[in-house]
Amino acid sequence: MQNYLQAKTEIPDSDRLPEPAFDDVLTSASPSRTLSIAEEIDALTDPSFMTSLARGLAVIKAFSDQRRAMTIAQLSHKTGIPRAAVRRCLYTLKQLGYAESEANNFFLTPKILSLGYSYLSSTPLTISAQPALNQISRQLNESCSLGVLEENEVIYISRSQSSRVMSVALNAGSRVPAYCSSMGRVLLSTLSEDELSDYFSKVRLIGYTDRTVTAESELRDILGDVRQRGYAIVEEELEIGLRSIAVPVRGASGMPVAALSIGAQASRADRLQLEQHFLPLMLNTASDLSVLLP
Repeated sequence: MQNYLQAKTEIPDSDRLPEPAFDDVLTSASPSRTLSIAEEIDALTDPSFMTSLARGLAVIKAFSDQRRAMTIAQLSHKTGIPRAAVRRCLYTLKQLGYAESEANNFFLTPKILSLGYSYLSSTPLTISAQPALNQISRQLNESCSLGVLEENEVIYISRSQSSRVMSVALNAGSRVPAYCSSMGRVLLSTLSEDELSDYFSKVRLIGYTDRTVTAESELRDILGDVRQRGYAIVEEELEIGLRSIAVPVRGASGMPVAALSIGAQASRADRLQLEQHFLPLMLNTASDLSVLLP
């Protein structure tokens, strides 16, 4: 995971906290340049669209594990939003109790978690999934997660962690890239050709380890195999020493709406063990969770 985080810091317009849904869209007149977050916001000319709200959300999402405290200048540089607008966003967040400051550094407060709590506490899948994830973790003594695809990344909506297998702890709300994670590949494999082409037009394929697949053609072949097998295994592509396996969690329509994964240290579980020992339990759990989905 350290490789992942280091690679992300080299990208000016993205970091480890969830980015706005419009941050990776390549709609610039110049195909060689990705629009900044501010430019994407300004490009939305719908009269019902609240630019100030979008800017506030962009400022919130600009904070990350690596930069828990940021200055107005840093936030402005990262988002492209003018400093005066960033200052107003931070002032509002402070007044509402969502942010605090120390000298020139601003940071989010725990109250910010309340913005996502309503979703996590009211969604049947996340409520009922936790006991199932805990049971898998106890049986296999490995970490188990449930995630959904959001834009170009997988966002964790529930997690049971028996041991720390990654260099950075992951919890509900954490994100990982879709193309080199097992949950991401399971969910990407269900996209139509047009949806998949749209995904590849937006995502930046970065090598987080020397094993990360970054060629679109090869990734398309891998996704085709995942589609046929019904599960995905990723070996040390996101972080050296980490293997993971994921299966889809399907709704009533039969379409996958989430993915269930187990991550294990490569020294403890080889590919054969993932397929023979982990996979049957995961498929049964995914089937049980599917009844909770519309």
